[in-house]
Amino acid sequence: MQKIFIMAAVIATATPAITQAQEKPNIGKSAITLKSDLLTPEALWAMGRISSYAPSPDGRFVAYQVGYYSVKENASHHVLCIVNSDGSGQRQLTTTSANETDPSWLGDRLAFLTGGEIWTMAPDGSDRRQLSHTDGKVEGYKFSPDGRRVLYIQSIPYHDIIQENPADLPKATGRLVTDLMYRHWDHYVESIAHPFVAEVGANGIGSGTDLLEGEPFECPMEPFGGVEQLDWSRDSKQVAYTCRKKTGVAYSISTDSDIFLYDVEKKTTRNLCKPSHYKAPAVDATKTLRTQSVNAPENLKNHPGYDQNPQFSPDGKYVAWLSMARDGYESDRQRLCVYDLATGREQFVTESFDSNVDDFCWSDTKDALLYFIGVWHGTENLYSVNWKGEVKQLTSDWADFGSLKMLGDGKRLIAERHHYMAPADLYLVSPSTKKQAKTSLTQLTFENRHILDQLAKGSVEQRWVKSTDGQDMMYWVILPPHFDASKKYPTLLFCEGGPQSPVSQFWSYRWNFMIMASHGYVVVAPNRHGLPGFGSAWCEQISGDWTGQCMKDYLTAIDDACSQLPYVDRDRLGAVGASFGGFSVYYLASHHDKRFKCFIAHDGAFNLEAMYTETEENWFSNWEYDDAYWNKDQTANARKTYSNSPHRFVDQWDTPILCIHGEKDYRINATQGMSAFNAARMRGIEAQLLIFPDENHWVLKPQNGILWQRTFFNWLDRWLKK
Repeated sequence: MQKIFIMAAVIATATPAITQAQEKPNIGKSAITLKSDLLTPEALWAMGRISSYAPSPDGRFVAYQVGYYSVKENASHHVLCIVNSDGSGQRQLTTTSANETDPSWLGDRLAFLTGGEIWTMAPDGSDRRQLSHTDGKVEGYKFSPDGRRVLYIQSIPYHDIIQENPADLPKATGRLVTDLMYRHWDHYVESIAHPFVAEVGANGIGSGTDLLEGEPFECPMEPFGGVEQLDWSRDSKQVAYTCRKKTGVAYSISTDSDIFLYDVEKKTTRNLCKPSHYKAPAVDATKTLRTQSVNAPENLKNHPGYDQNPQFSPDGKYVAWLSMARDGYESDRQRLCVYDLATGREQFVTESFDSNVDDFCWSDTKDALLYFIGVWHGTENLYSVNWKGEVKQLTSDWADFGSLKMLGDGKRLIAERHHYMAPADLYLVSPSTKKQAKTSLTQLTFENRHILDQLAKGSVEQRWVKSTDGQDMMYWVILPPHFDASKKYPTLLFCEGGPQSPVSQFWSYRWNFMIMASHGYVVVAPNRHGLPGFGSAWCEQISGDWTGQCMKDYLTAIDDACSQLPYVDRDRLGAVGASFGGFSVYYLASHHDKRFKCFIAHDGAFNLEAMYTETEENWFSNWEYDDAYWNKDQTANARKTYSNSPHRFVDQWDTPILCIHGEKDYRINATQGMSAFNAARMRGIEAQLLIFPDENHWVLKPQNGILWQRTFFNWLDRWLKK
């Protein structure tokens, strides 16, 4: 029997579910007994993580992927499982030591990726067959509806910006860079993804045709795009794909991606977002695009913002996609655009929903045109919309739905759902068809029940308070397990990142509110100005005002908690946050009037002038700051932004601070965290720096994750549990 790796805080008590001898040890799920009923970092990393899933065409099954992690081996292993759509018959399909991922269906067979190749197997896991032969280069795929073709993603060499080194210097490590976007998120850009179409025959998958042959553009788009950015037409003759056809400086300052329609047989392409004669207006790369001609009202009809994730309608007559209106604004309101393929007419059907559409799928019923997930008041719930643009809320849970897909019957959905006290599981959703009827949810998977059932849960409260500008602000309060209202608890102010990401009912494997509460902390998590889910005006207020109203909101929330909640100990307060939340911590460190006893900033911006030219996605800085720091004609907002950069107020720091940063974070470079730590120590302030040479904006490796959690709580306990 193979060896199964269990986290340090758990003890194996049963035979592992995966049983196949391999030279390379497997990492999998096992029955475990926890040493405590409080969530620990080790127990958190013992949890299985459900990711991609695929309902079968006949609606009988749902195949899904689960990732398991070993702290000892510092590695992960991904397996495929299947469950009947009524929740019965859950079983694991793959038992090899290789990672098997990305389930989808090819007729009545289950397709998947392993070793960079496309395989299929029977729904019971037998009769495995390899279809593709690309030397392990497939990164994602999608079969055509008729099963005769496959669309797959493969990276190709790219040396337009980082020049290829001379052949006679094979050990040279230098990179000669000639333009911007030479690195993205956590890697240097020396290859780009392209989509290929190939025939599927009796002998497997043939050679592919590059849809972007000779074009220096990526599809899917960096840094997070996948096969959801492409879709097949119902007749299997066309592919809709997402692409930002820009390079260098133009790419670095623009979010202008479009939806393209590729004819597989004619090998022709047309842009669904812009007319064939369109020419983008000239822009100043050192200023916000907000006020430039590319975003003039007359140009918005040309879709200058993000357009992505196309899906053909069941009848093949329409394509819907996610659309942002303005160029250069990565957090613009994301709407649903429906395009008529016959007439070219488009309609934005979610205009009455003043928040973001985060995922969607077509309906095949008369009661709804599309189903979608959207954020409102700190939750990600399910909605439907019809042709009239009438939006109906289907669920009102204190939870987040993370993604959704139609079941084969066209009437019910499969959705991923999680909340502060439980990680993701899959649910069968039966939308209500009558005004007063409730949407039915049936939980299909219970991936971590064997762990969750052993844990004491905290509780969650929702509170509202008036912000200093007279508006209603909501904040979450997360209480510890075994809570005793007669006691006083150390309390954390959570500062959200983004800066425009919702404080919804997320489950995180680092910024996890359940584990914070399990360590004996009350958590106060405000939905401050600048977050979606409270209307566009509320969300957009933060741009150009990073240190104004949102900082007042943080203090309003923590002050309200201190005055209204008797169990909050105002003498033991800490403030923590990542990304913009880390920036917030660096700023609050000099503007908190001695409220807090310690701070933790992860991957936060510290010196905004330095960040302006350090970050790779320059559209972000341009939109948020208005101007390059060297422009003499800066706007008032730009002058305010730079003059209020946290690094200018270190002379007012007086509180211990922990700085955390990943050296492969190219969005907010590690020099920001190092500079903050160095400044604190030179001022004689108690400080620590946790630096990860091999992590990016997040911490993804198991042992680094455990180190992060231990360092996080050791620091808090040192200052808040005296």
